[in-house]
Amino acid sequence: MPLGTGEFEEAWPRIVRALASFTGSLDDAEEYAAEAVARAAAHERDGGAPIESYAAWCTSVAKRAWLDDARRRTTWRRLAPELARPEADRTAMDADDLSMHGHEGLDDRLALLFVACDEAISPASRMVLALRVVCGLTVPEIAGHLGVQDTAAAARLTRAKRALAEARGTFHVPGEAERDRRLPVVIACVAGMFTVAHRTVLDPADALADTGRQALSIADALVAAHPDDTEVRGLRAVIRLGLARRPGRVDDTGTGLALDEVDRTRWDGALLRAGLADATVAASGDGRFAIEAAIAGLHSSAPSFERTDWPRIVSLYGALERRWPSPSVRVARLVATAQGLLAAHPEGSPAERSLAKLEAELASLEKGAPAYASRDASLALADLEWRTGRREHAAERYRDLAEVMPAEPLRRFCLRRAGLTRP
Repeated sequence: MPLGTGEFEEAWPRIVRALASFTGSLDDAEEYAAEAVARAAAHERDGGAPIESYAAWCTSVAKRAWLDDARRRTTWRRLAPELARPEADRTAMDADDLSMHGHEGLDDRLALLFVACDEAISPASRMVLALRVVCGLTVPEIAGHLGVQDTAAAARLTRAKRALAEARGTFHVPGEAERDRRLPVVIACVAGMFTVAHRTVLDPADALADTGRQALSIADALVAAHPDDTEVRGLRAVIRLGLARRPGRVDDTGTGLALDEVDRTRWDGALLRAGLADATVAASGDGRFAIEAAIAGLHSSAPSFERTDWPRIVSLYGALERRWPSPSVRVARLVATAQGLLAAHPEGSPAERSLAKLEAELASLEKGAPAYASRDASLALADLEWRTGRREHAAERYRDLAEVMPAEPLRRFCLRRAGLTRP
């Protein structure tokens, strides 16, 4: 029967890890895994016997394909006797091959992330390799997240695979000490996966398209491996709280909502409580994700937009900017400052000089920041114009934004504010 919801996401890292261990190459593992998955689809389409375990079936098929190719390569002739050894049951996999916790209890996806985040690869290339091979993002999605051209992201991916092969020779999962050193990059990769989902998948059609939930699953595995790490707990807090608030981000027509329009009764209460518990644990740390968790916690616990603790959020964004300076954080700090001004003056204009200064900084980011931060700055400027009575200017900006929004709910929101669709 066809793959069910979520089965592919579970099977893929198991197949890749088993093949990487078998072939010694992460690049080969990804290539042969893709070929085996395609063969599985063709097998069922052509009326073949039902596949009981996709991971075992695809791994077995991929191994045989790799062995067949290896035999044809003259450079591997001396290894052929070992590679071609008979198997008693080619459809049955060893426990070590397919265990979701095969290496020291390590989840397969984490094992691949720790491999991809090897110090032999440049930091930027590590991120690309991990986001592509393990997190499953496309090259354009990775490029957009990193603020680089698609060609640059593709080149980094190629360099990363080559550097990993040259530095390590064969695939191996790093030991505990190596994993500890690589943990910050692994955390950043999972955060990147969720960030892409949060920006582009506001209302996933099904579990297969829900990259946000997949990021949460990996974060759960990270917490299981590092339960006392405040950055790991902060990461899961951010993901949990973001997913908990997701139901309120769109209306019944699939159109995105502004923060002050959100129906907070639609938020997932159980997930909110779990996220706030993680944020409480993370609060003893002072790293990037501990601070992000505190910000998300304040947003999630506020009873309304107007009663949100904007001064505290602005202060936390300042701390985050010092810890992790980036255009997106700067935009978020400016937006929070503006929201605080507007919330404090619901019946009149806030101090014009303060607002003008904020708009000037946002306009600078709109012109000079990477595409994702530039769009955020444009949205913030449009919102400020909208809420301070400059509706014509706002509508023009929203019309332009509708042309570049990657997420359909946000595009619809921009069109609505531009007056091109009915509210």
